[in-house]
Amino acid sequence: MGDLMVSDKKFIMGTYKRYPLTVNRAKGKYIWSKEGKKYLDFFSGLSVNNLGHCHPQILKAIKEQIIKHLHISNLYYDHLQVELAGKLVKLSIPGKVFFSNSGAEANECAIKLVRKYGHLRGGKRKAKYKIIVFDNSFHGRTLATLSATRQKKFHNGFTPLLSGFKQAKFNELSTVEKAIDSNTCAIMVEPVQGEGGVRVATGEFLRGLRRLCNKFKLLLIFDEIQSGMGRTEKMFAYQHYGIKPDILTLAKGVGGGLPLGATIAKDRIAKLFGYGNHGSTFGGNPVSVAAGLAAVKLLNGKLLNNVKVTGNYFMKRLNELKSKYPKRIKQVRGLGLMVGMELKEEGEEIVKKCLEQGILINCTQKKVLRFLPPLIINNNDIDKLVGTLDKILSS
Repeated sequence: MGDLMVSDKKFIMGTYKRYPLTVNRAKGKYIWSKEGKKYLDFFSGLSVNNLGHCHPQILKAIKEQIIKHLHISNLYYDHLQVELAGKLVKLSIPGKVFFSNSGAEANECAIKLVRKYGHLRGGKRKAKYKIIVFDNSFHGRTLATLSATRQKKFHNGFTPLLSGFKQAKFNELSTVEKAIDSNTCAIMVEPVQGEGGVRVATGEFLRGLRRLCNKFKLLLIFDEIQSGMGRTEKMFAYQHYGIKPDILTLAKGVGGGLPLGATIAKDRIAKLFGYGNHGSTFGGNPVSVAAGLAAVKLLNGKLLNNVKVTGNYFMKRLNELKSKYPKRIKQVRGLGLMVGMELKEEGEEIVKKCLEQGILINCTQKKVLRFLPPLIINNNDIDKLVGTLDKILSS
């Protein structure tokens, strides 16, 4: 480990603060270190491995594809892209898909689309270009998505940011209507803010955003990069509330463990992109799409019901901890298996102690323990985590 840490520091840019764990292999809900220690994974590679690590059906799809070809070009037809796009459209909104490699890229595509819409609506003299975003949002680390992200800690050293993003308050609809002006073209929101501390949008708020978009002829973008693909019990978090966006962005879990992003737009919006308006050399890579297609096929009703059952049990057990430690735990919140426990103190030491005890969790916003387990976990796994947290909190 020592030699690897030295080499890592020498050759890799220091954009991640790593934990003392070198992964040797992973299977299902477990990870094994190079030294052979077994870890229960309650992070899923940041909501990427929703079906667990190395699912046999996903591995089978990858193996079948890699012996055919690894990459060609988006200048040619790909039947796997068409099949996956068709399934995603059927599961979400009628329209078309643009494939990319990551969540930031999926959001970049959405931002460009709504800007194009705004230019056509406003004309050359009065282009509509402003996008309303929300406090504590996170949409990526490229320059445009960083500008849409409303957390100053990510902005330090990268100003001036792109203009055209106007901030409103999450879950406060009145602030949104006040932010709309004659230059506004869209509203961009995460139905569940992940990096922002697992903050769940209310149904009233999201339905209100839909009404405002209809009233002012704005486009509604739902960023479901972290909350999508079954994580909240529904295929997508917005489906809890009986509304639909104009544009939906996906990544993380959509690739079954491989890099894949997707921007889904209603037909009337998608047709605004013509030849050369957008592109990606590796977007929709055949191997990633094969893995994604296998993953989507595995997200069935039985698995989503497991998310519902275990998600409810998880919330119950964490709220029991909250009752036991009211001076240390402020709030438990979440949807399905996207769960946060806000502390009254910083949580990094608890993350480290869980790692020592063989459990992987995460902390965001300094005080929010974030849990993103694979959707295949059971109540016994939850009991193990809660028991470990209980011991740590009692000390």
